[in-house]
Amino acid sequence: MKQKIKFDPKSLKFKLWLYFAVFALLLMVVLWFLQILFLNYTYQDMKIRETTNAASIIQRNFGHEDFIDIVVDLSITNDMYIHIETFGGSIIFSPETAGRMRPSYAYISEMAEVRTMLLQSAEPSISVIIPEPRTDTNTLAYATFLVNEPPFNVVILYIFSPLYPVASTIAILRTQLIYVTLISIVLALAISFYLSRRIAKPIRELTSSAKNLAGGNYNIRFTDTHYTEIADLANTLTYAAGQLEKTDTLQKGILANVSHDLRTPLTMVKSYAEMIRDLSGDNPEKRNAHLNVIIEEADRLNLLVGDILTLSSAQSGALPLTMTHFNLKNTVANLLQSYDLHCEREGCKIILSCHENVFVTADQEKIKQVVSNLLNNALKYCGDDKRIIISIKKIDRKVRLEVIDYGIGIPQNELPQIWERYYKAHANHIRSESGTGLGLSIVKQILILHNAEFGVESKLGEGSTFWFELSG
Repeated sequence: MKQKIKFDPKSLKFKLWLYFAVFALLLMVVLWFLQILFLNYTYQDMKIRETTNAASIIQRNFGHEDFIDIVVDLSITNDMYIHIETFGGSIIFSPETAGRMRPSYAYISEMAEVRTMLLQSAEPSISVIIPEPRTDTNTLAYATFLVNEPPFNVVILYIFSPLYPVASTIAILRTQLIYVTLISIVLALAISFYLSRRIAKPIRELTSSAKNLAGGNYNIRFTDTHYTEIADLANTLTYAAGQLEKTDTLQKGILANVSHDLRTPLTMVKSYAEMIRDLSGDNPEKRNAHLNVIIEEADRLNLLVGDILTLSSAQSGALPLTMTHFNLKNTVANLLQSYDLHCEREGCKIILSCHENVFVTADQEKIKQVVSNLLNNALKYCGDDKRIIISIKKIDRKVRLEVIDYGIGIPQNELPQIWERYYKAHANHIRSESGTGLGLSIVKQILILHNAEFGVESKLGEGSTFWFELSG
């Protein structure tokens, strides 16, 4: 069944077609306005400029040997009646003296009128349009002083230029403009229709692909076009599709890991609760042992939920920072006191290397959490050496903290991924029972909120160094 084409006045295709057509129509209106209404004024303005320019040339060349030839050439070229005489009436140049015979009545009365106006004017030149009833035309009359040294040395230049009627020219233009307008509008509509379809087509294709992306098809690729802006949009959407695919995969992985991590302690809690009910309820020693397991698993659940909430808040930007200026050396030293019992039980040794008090501006509690998470990570993988060094030192205006262990290390190709949630660097990295797998990801998000630089350096079999830098 053939799909019915719907007319959408808000579509890009219609808008482009309409704007192009309106532009063409306005262009024709302006053309009509200028050619028909302003033609007469434009013609008069042009003649005035020609007359003024001719007068300027005559003034510059007055007194030269070829002066008469220049005046004759200007008169013939511009169809002007040029007359030059002294104040006393002596003729220096006229069409009759140059061999260009004109009727004896030509411009005699007009010349007298213009002469009177020039002498009465405070300006060095005048121009006026004089109607000629005999021919139903107008004449542009211009007069100026070539020499003005009264009373004996005064030379006056007269220029008369006929203004021919433009009515016949306007009639011809009007007829031509009718055809030009019709052809222009038809071409504008055709071209605008073609362009609107050509521009709207890749946008429609992008829209269709975007709908597939919204449906969960992350393998969709947005094809670019020969339009730079649309090509940029297509590349951006393709990049967004890739990021959404990674996010979706990561989300599914997180759900699977969280479900697994929650199921294990819940199973343990349920199992030991049943054992207390069925077996050890009357045996205080066994009952206390089973209750301790339940308490430990509940603590693990609480830790996991807390880490998930912290990570979620940090990633969404909802984790508030309370910035203070504090002594990082004292903060880390106080934190290490809580590890004394663990180190005594496990035989670990944590060394704080800091030779002076070092102050930083940051959220003290969040930085303590960062150091604690890095330290817990080091304790898991410190190996048989069981020695960990926390180094604090100033580098220019920055304070650098390093957590160094001498354990099994991390492969170079896996270093960028260790900050991801639930990522295991390699098979030898077995997550401890007390961990949640979110420690390094929380470190990353907290340090990003602080605009801090951070990273890791590691070699297999030699250990790892996790570091970050804060403003002093």
